[in-house]
Amino acid sequence: MNDQSNGIFIIAHAPLATALRQCVLHVFPDAAASLAVLDVQPNMPADESLATARMTMALLNTEHTLILTDMFGATPCNVAQKLVDGLNSRLVAGVNLPMLLRAITYRNEAMDALVARVLAGGTQGVMQVAVTAPQNQQRKHNDQNHDHHQQ
Repeated sequence: MNDQSNGIFIIAHAPLATALRQCVLHVFPDAAASLAVLDVQPNMPADESLATARMTMALLNTEHTLILTDMFGATPCNVAQKLVDGLNSRLVAGVNLPMLLRAITYRNEAMDALVARVLAGGTQGVMQVAVTAPQNQQRKHNDQNHDHHQQ
């Protein structure tokens, strides 16, 4: 465990970063100081986004920072790549809410362990959910009235 928790910094297309932060704070209201965001606005020059990102990251005031972006190859990720040194900060693209909740939950772990948990949480949180409507469900064999239980 670290003496101080890792900072989490989301850089994403507007308004995704702020929306994800609001979702996290709904679950973990005490995490506000550990979580910074930058919504990259349309038509904002990359150098302006980078300058804002550097200032925002400094405000986290943490020794280690995990940066999460929405999509590899897009402007937010390209900006984030210029911030990351691989030692005190790491970058993961493809942020989703399960990944982010893992990041907050395990923010006190060593950076390598945190990155592993975040990647696992992000991938495990993506799944197809089978939902069938009552009219598509098979009739139960013991249903003597042959009701389909529809409303």
